Amino acid sequence: MTDNACRERANRLARMLMQQAAWPAAVVVAANILTPLAASARGAFETLPAAVALSVAAASAVAVLALSTLLVFDALLFRLMASHDDEASSGAAVDDMLARMRLKPIPSATRQFDDRVAGTRRLLTRQRAALGLFVVMLFAAGFWAPR
Repeated sequence: MTDNACRERANRLARMLMQQAAWPAAVVVAANILTPLAASARGAFETLPAAVALSVAAASAVAVLALSTLLVFDALLFRLMASHDDEASSGAAVDDMLARMRLKPIPSATRQFDDRVAGTRRLLTRQRAALGLFVVMLFAAGFWAPR
């Protein structure tokens, strides 16, 4: 892959990650503002299954927000990679920054761009799973709420 193609790919990935971090976080925040109001009006806190479902939804909301934060951090790292001339120097810059922040030790060999993307895709999968659990638990709480 040419250097310009690598930079363009890193920029596109950074833009996509910012979007993928923002919209689930916005959905979770909006739902967490509205859900307690609707749940208390329907008496959902009075039944054990609905209260447990709401608690699991709250825990998965925290997970979605935490994973969104990690995705924003990854997006910023990919922006850093896009600011360098070639793949080797961009990977070395990211490794150096992570070492200076004491998040990871400096590796003996610089990881390839595709390996970094694979790690980010795992974060995306986890975020989507947590968002799915959040939505399912909200519906379950609504189903188990008294009528």
